[in-house]
Amino acid sequence: MRRAEALTKAATLIEALPWLAGFHGATVVIKYGGNAMTEEHLREKFAADVVFLRYAGLKPVIVHGGGPQINAHLDLLGIESTFTAGLRVTTPEAMRVVRMVLVGQVNRDVVGLINRHGPFAIGMSGEDAHLFTAVRKHAVVDGVGVDIGQVGDIVKVEAGAVRALLDDGRIPVISSIARGDDGTVYNVNADTAAAALAVALQASKLIVLTDVEGLYRDWRPDADENEIIARLSATELEKLLPGLSSGMIPKMEACLTAVQGGVPRAHVLDGRVPHSVLLEIFTDEGIGTMVLPDAPEAAATPEPVRRRPEAPAQLKGNDQ
Repeated sequence: MRRAEALTKAATLIEALPWLAGFHGATVVIKYGGNAMTEEHLREKFAADVVFLRYAGLKPVIVHGGGPQINAHLDLLGIESTFTAGLRVTTPEAMRVVRMVLVGQVNRDVVGLINRHGPFAIGMSGEDAHLFTAVRKHAVVDGVGVDIGQVGDIVKVEAGAVRALLDDGRIPVISSIARGDDGTVYNVNADTAAAALAVALQASKLIVLTDVEGLYRDWRPDADENEIIARLSATELEKLLPGLSSGMIPKMEACLTAVQGGVPRAHVLDGRVPHSVLLEIFTDEGIGTMVLPDAPEAAATPEPVRRRPEAPAQLKGNDQ
């Protein structure tokens, strides 16, 4: 029995060999959020996965949000938090809490978990070294722009400090805060921030962790099981975006931005699955939904052939 288990483990390691070779030295940007960030056993496994990537010769970069933690702290302080068109209305008072929670609490927690395994992680804010520069974002309600406070869209990425950390063998952990040219601090969607950074770093992969298995085809809440779309092209995804659920739109938009900006692969994975990052990168079939550029043969970092079915013609997304 022990020998059979050992042989199974050996087979798993051999399966990972072409992926280890193909991604050695590659930069991988991971957007970290959802249950993977709030459940302790998943938090610990995620940290171990990131360190595994580092020892395997990859260069992981973590970009995180912290919606549940922000909500909890706003409630604790009695600060009302409302949403318009799916975006948090961020008053100056709320922005102070967002900044404190993301930079001072969530970021430090992630750094601490990774550094249990060695002196790798270094925390950053998008404000540091002008990493993210943003402009004010307006929500659109009935075709009209609505001011929602200090919510930003990234317009510039200065990735030099992140590259320096990667060259030094560190793991950057970045909170999704940005600064405007006038000094205003903005709350930025973490999916959007991760995509912008992946493009700026010319990363080999963008991985977005969420609380669903991937992009569903013909989502039906009453079904015992819904089919996950394994892969689709940028053009296919662009056509499908208007029909996706509100929760999936920013995640799939991030994948689209990444592959249109030169990132060879973008993935949406279920962060509730232990070691989901390793399953995607180092197994033949992978998991979740993979988005490809329209001309994948031109990708800078070719992958071994993966046994994934082609995307069906009609897809729907869901983030519930």
